[in-house]
Amino acid sequence: MLKFRSLLCLVLGAAILGVPAQAAGERITGTIQVIDGDTFDVGGTRVRLFGIDAPEGDQTCTDERGATLRCGSFVTTQVRDAYRGKQAVCKQIDTDRYGRSVARCVVGNVDVGQSLVASGLAFAFAEYSRDYIAVEKAAIRAGRGIHAYTMVRPSEFRAQKRDTQTAAAKTPAQVGQNGCTIKGNISAKGVRIFHVAGQRDYQRTSIRTDKGERWFCSASEARAAGWRAARR
Repeated sequence: MLKFRSLLCLVLGAAILGVPAQAAGERITGTIQVIDGDTFDVGGTRVRLFGIDAPEGDQTCTDERGATLRCGSFVTTQVRDAYRGKQAVCKQIDTDRYGRSVARCVVGNVDVGQSLVASGLAFAFAEYSRDYIAVEKAAIRAGRGIHAYTMVRPSEFRAQKRDTQTAAAKTPAQVGQNGCTIKGNISAKGVRIFHVAGQRDYQRTSIRTDKGERWFCSASEARAAGWRAARR
């Protein structure tokens, strides 16, 4: 299990699609069900916490030795363990494009967004609010939570994922003898890396089965065999 340093108390998150959106300024109250690090269901209303951006569930980070860690899923687990079943009071600020209520929430008079950023379990979402920028800087200086590791901001991760998916749709995948398209390459240093169609080095990567390289049919299969995903 990942061991994040200096975790503070966490607080809420977001959302159920299909629920009628509240008006700006309306109070949302109820029991929390955690969807991910910055999204809760509060009393049946899906809420996206205002001003913060937590790592995506499938997002990874690297430690000082270069090992890949599942920081996104760890953050979600930490938030769920801390806030599931607690009572929240939220004030609606906006509605996002997914129909979620964007809101500032408190649990026990503690600002959830501020708590998550201070704990190093979320980034300040400066594109929408500057409220937590100073709090994030303090967390970075202290090396709390995700700031003890190397990790891109969630917004950048999502953009990279969209670019990869777009490129994959435009680039014909090569096919191995087993009919699979994911390339399991071994670098000169012995690092096992898999490449998915659309990634930068996919086309120029060749597979030498005589050297232990292989084709995979899914990313989960590759990871289970000891390969990590290419970063680009």
